[in-house]
Amino acid sequence: MISSRKRNFLIAILVIAICPLIFLLVFQRIKQPEVNSNNVLPIYGFHTPVTVKLENGETVIDTAYHTIPKFSLINQNGDTVTDNRMKGVVSVVDFFFTTCPSICIDMTKNMRKVQDFFKNDNSKFQILSFSVDPETDTPDVLLKYAYQNDVNSTSWSLLTGDKPAIYDLARKGFLVTATEGDGGPNDFIHDNKFVLIDREGRIRGYYDGTSSEQTDKLILDIQKLLVSYIMPMKKSHSSAK
Repeated sequence: MISSRKRNFLIAILVIAICPLIFLLVFQRIKQPEVNSNNVLPIYGFHTPVTVKLENGETVIDTAYHTIPKFSLINQNGDTVTDNRMKGVVSVVDFFFTTCPSICIDMTKNMRKVQDFFKNDNSKFQILSFSVDPETDTPDVLLKYAYQNDVNSTSWSLLTGDKPAIYDLARKGFLVTATEGDGGPNDFIHDNKFVLIDREGRIRGYYDGTSSEQTDKLILDIQKLLVSYIMPMKKSHSSAK
């Protein structure tokens, strides 16, 4: 039979072993609130109030955010890429052209930095670069540009297609410029922005694509967004339409 002194000693050891674990669990519960991707970064674009009916029959007022519209273009491999490619994946977007002698050089270099940083996240992250000179930038030209600039076609698509459609997408979809135009022969967009898009197709940030510091900030924000999708998330009723 265990003596009273030995029993008390064993109880004391057990308490000493268990108490830190209990404290750790309680501390983590207090210090690690649920993560909501909506709160990780701002959401850009137009906000519209909508009425949402919950499963329990309760009706609440929520927000419908601006999302990227439908598109269908061709990449450097001759494959069709649509807006469906952006669903469920974090994306970074820019607008460039292969013969650009100025800002596109720095933008491509900085985008390659983003590509290399997330080289192991191809299932969660992608880059889409839209040509603003699609008549010149055919799939063959884009493929040569991709080879010359170490573009990994698995995660980075260079896109070409109908110029009015691309320009409308730049202005009304990704909101990269406030200028007006119809995508005609005399219309031209030359912008240095990198645009961060979340898995729901919402705009989450704009960055100067010619700046190394802004590129570093973009990388950090991509990490924040990716982490928000794997942490326990607070249920949101926001519409993505």
